[in-house]
Amino acid sequence: MNVPGTISRPHAHEPEKQVPTMKPSPETPNARPEAETVACGERQNRKLEMQLMPEALARAQYQERMREAETERRALALVAARRLQRRAERVQLRARRALAMAVMN
Repeated sequence: MNVPGTISRPHAHEPEKQVPTMKPSPETPNARPEAETVACGERQNRKLEMQLMPEALARAQYQERMREAETERRALALVAARRLQRRAERVQLRARRALAMAVMN
C-alpha cells in the first residue's frame, strides 16, 4: 500500500502537507471545556495540598515543640526565682538576728 498517511508510508509532519481531516476544526478550539478546566484545576490544587500536607504537619509539630520548650523555660526560670527568693529571705533573717545580737551586746 502506497497511500499517503498509512503505516507503510507515513504522511509528512509539516502542517501545510497534512491531510485536511487531520487539521483541528475552527469550531473546536484547543482549549478544554470550562467544566473540565475547573476540574483539572481542582485536581491540581488537591494534588498540591496533598504534597504540602507533610510540610504543614512538620510545621505544626515544630511549633508545638517550640511552645513546649518555651513553657519548660518559663517553669525553670520560675523555680530558679523562687529558690533565689528563699535564699534571700534566709540571708535577711540572719542579718536581722546578727543586728539584734549586736544591739543586745
